[in-house]
Amino acid sequence: MNQIEKFNAIYARAAQRKGGVEGLESLLPTGLTDKELLQYTDAQLLSEISKKVFQSGFVWRIVEAKWPEYEKAFFGFEPFKVLMLSPEQLQDRASDPKLIRHMKKTMAIYDNAHMVNDIAGEHGSLAKFIADWPSANITGLWGELKRKGTRLGGNTGPYFLRSMGKDTFLLTNDVQGYLKAHGLVDYGFSSKAGLQQVQDVFNHWQQESGRSLADISRILACSVGDNRI
Repeated sequence: MNQIEKFNAIYARAAQRKGGVEGLESLLPTGLTDKELLQYTDAQLLSEISKKVFQSGFVWRIVEAKWPEYEKAFFGFEPFKVLMLSPEQLQDRASDPKLIRHMKKTMAIYDNAHMVNDIAGEHGSLAKFIADWPSANITGLWGELKRKGTRLGGNTGPYFLRSMGKDTFLLTNDVQGYLKAHGLVDYGFSSKAGLQQVQDVFNHWQQESGRSLADISRILACSVGDNRI
């Protein structure tokens, strides 16, 4: 692995590209403390997980516009109610014109209700499970969501965590491009070894800067490439 660039140099470059410190700071995401994460119910988190699954590879605003109908169709995403749906009822929802016609993603709602229910049974709630997970090993949490859930690999799990306020970085195209260009990752970004290298780099910058992983991720994205944040 090559030498890691100083974070203050990355920050200065990003600020120059985004109209100065004030402009850059206005673009940074807002996260929650571990205590604040506990506010979420399992139903709220299942809804957000399901929304992120449908948004993956699809137009986000269309999913947002249809989501009130999903809340009605899936009983407010209460996991135990979702798990009472029969295969025929799930098929009906997958072909409902008021929703999005996608059987596999519709089935993912049911499968992920099982995941939420199982984690809640073991840890008290999904929110507590996530809040208790250390950000210094956030890629480990990505792996758990992928392993226990359905269609939560790639950036879907991380985007869900970011949306609920859990501190996480995102592997956007610009972030991946920077890490590869600077020789900081020797393996694929989907491999366990590659993700550990990325985690180590972000942990290094966090210790150096005192900033959250989410801030570091956004600042890095703003410092290079097309600024996809």
